[in-house]
Amino acid sequence: MDEVACWVGFNLVPGIGPKRVRTLLDHFGSLEKAWEADAWSLSAAGLDKRSIQSLQETRSKVSLEREMERVRAAGVTLLTWQDPKYPKSLQQIPASPPLLYVRGQILPRDELSVAVVGTRKASTYGREVAWLLTSELARCGLTIVSGLARGIDSEAHRAALSAGGRTLAVLGSGVDVIYPAEHRELAERIAQNGALISECPMGAQPEAGNFPARNRIISGLSLGTLVVEAGKESGALLTARHALEQGRDVFAVPGSILAAGSKGVNALIRDGAKPVASAEDILQELNLNMVTEFVEAREVLPESDTEARLLGRMAAEPVHVDELARATGLPIAEVNSALLMMELKGKVRHVGGMNYVAIGELRASYRTSP
Repeated sequence: MDEVACWVGFNLVPGIGPKRVRTLLDHFGSLEKAWEADAWSLSAAGLDKRSIQSLQETRSKVSLEREMERVRAAGVTLLTWQDPKYPKSLQQIPASPPLLYVRGQILPRDELSVAVVGTRKASTYGREVAWLLTSELARCGLTIVSGLARGIDSEAHRAALSAGGRTLAVLGSGVDVIYPAEHRELAERIAQNGALISECPMGAQPEAGNFPARNRIISGLSLGTLVVEAGKESGALLTARHALEQGRDVFAVPGSILAAGSKGVNALIRDGAKPVASAEDILQELNLNMVTEFVEAREVLPESDTEARLLGRMAAEPVHVDELARATGLPIAEVNSALLMMELKGKVRHVGGMNYVAIGELRASYRTSP
């Protein structure tokens, strides 16, 4: 039995989500062994009777070979927690999806991304602002993440594509089931210039219960979430809430206090979201003013052994270049040269006095601080 096929199998089992998948992995060491385990072994692993029964029923009905053939026929890539191509930013969130179905490609440059979301019933103002801000962000090299919905979401995807940028669409259905149907052509363009992504199995229909969970993936893939226009009950507010829980930045475009479609975004700003009037506001807040240079450096210059050794000695606290040279045994000239390249790649930041911090570590420290 193929290990990845077993991840697909467990993704089809009602009641077995990320927490239980982690439990099974910790106990059995692989999902292949867990898929083939008997009831006693599953109970010993910590599964309750209902979950065991659900698994047994799924195993009796599902052909993993046919499921994998559906995946291959649709040109879909499967990414599990254990796949090195699984997005690092998504791995960091609570209850990250154990399995992603991907049509298209998720690239390393997509780590530099911003979610753009909003109401399905967008006003002319909302559409214009979404197009303007998204176009600017995409031209700066940021990947745009959204949910392919009507209104602000689709406007953001189209603006990113029009600007020659990349965009990721997270679906509340299988990646082979496009909803709404009128966005099929848009979905194909996204698959060619980014990716369609879902945790839902192949053929899954766009049921209402899928979308709140979908929203955590949108924010989880992104450094920050921009809400362009949202009423008091907009699902975009749920995406913003997920972003806050994940320790990510939340941005909001101010709207008229008289407009019902702006009540949600204005409330976000009142509660601490960062107001946005230009793409520059977002770039400055995320320290991504040199994002184009970061993207070019990441794609052209691979990580070297020197970079790996330096990163192994760096954390959230500033480290002086002399200390790095002593700790790694590298010549000071080689350390300085490598740090310059690493800063262009967005891996480290110079904080003055020849002291450097690892950007990833700095973000992690910021997110966990009170």
